Amino acid sequence: MYRVFFIAILMIAFSSCNSSKVIMQENQLSTEEKYDGWKLMFDGKTTKGWHKYGGNPVGSAWKIKNEVLYLDTTVKENWQIKNGGDIVSDEEYENFHLKLEWNIAKDGNSGIIFYIHEDKSKYNWPWETGPEMQILDNNGHPDAKIIKHRAGDLYDLISISKENVKPPGEWNTAEIKCVNGKLDLLLNGENVVSTAMWDAAWKKMVAGSKFKNMPGFGTYKKGRIGLQDHGNEVQFRNIKIRRL
Repeated sequence: MYRVFFIAILMIAFSSCNSSKVIMQENQLSTEEKYDGWKLMFDGKTTKGWHKYGGNPVGSAWKIKNEVLYLDTTVKENWQIKNGGDIVSDEEYENFHLKLEWNIAKDGNSGIIFYIHEDKSKYNWPWETGPEMQILDNNGHPDAKIIKHRAGDLYDLISISKENVKPPGEWNTAEIKCVNGKLDLLLNGENVVSTAMWDAAWKKMVAGSKFKNMPGFGTYKKGRIGLQDHGNEVQFRNIKIRRL
C-alpha cells in the first residue's frame, strides 16, 4: 500500500512540474535569467521605465492589455498616431543583449531602434542617431519591395541572411546584441545579421545609405532603446535586457 501511495505522490509531483513548464507567464524572468543579470524593461502592467522621445511621458495611445504593450492607431496625426510617438527607455545602454517579442498588424510597419542619443535640440527623431531592426508585414507593406527594408533587416544597411519572419498576427522573437561594436541581430532564434559598428567599413556603409546626411547616425556607442510609432498597430511583450 505504501509503495502505491509513494508512486502516486511521484506522479502528482511530475505532473505539477510538467505543467509549470507548459504554463509560462509573460513578462517575467526565470531564476536563471535573474542570476545571469537580465532585467525586465516591461512589467506587463505599466510603461514604467519608458518615456516619449524628447522627454514627455508615454502618450495615451500606447496601451496595455492582457500584459501586451500596443499602439492604438484609432486617431492618426500626420504619419504617426495622436498621443503616440516613438518611445524610448529611461536608461542608456552600452554593451547589451536585448530580447523581445513583437507582433505587427496586417500591412504594418514599426522598428526597434538602439543607441539613440536623445537630444531634441539636435535630433528631432530617434532614427537620426540610432540604427533600427525593422519590423514589417513583408507581404503587405510597400516598404517590403525595397531591399534592406524588410522584417529583420538592419534598416537600409544590411538585409537579413535568411527570411524566417512570421506573418501578421503571430509573435516573432527579436534579439539585438552588441559588444564593443560587434553587432548581431537574431530573428526567431536565428542569427540573421552580423556586422561591426563604427569602423571604416561601417562609416562607408552609412555613407551609402539614406542616413548619409545625418552626421550623428550610427556614431554613438551608448544610448537608449526605442520602439517606433510608424502609424501602424504593433504589439510588444517580454522585453528584457542584460548589460554585457
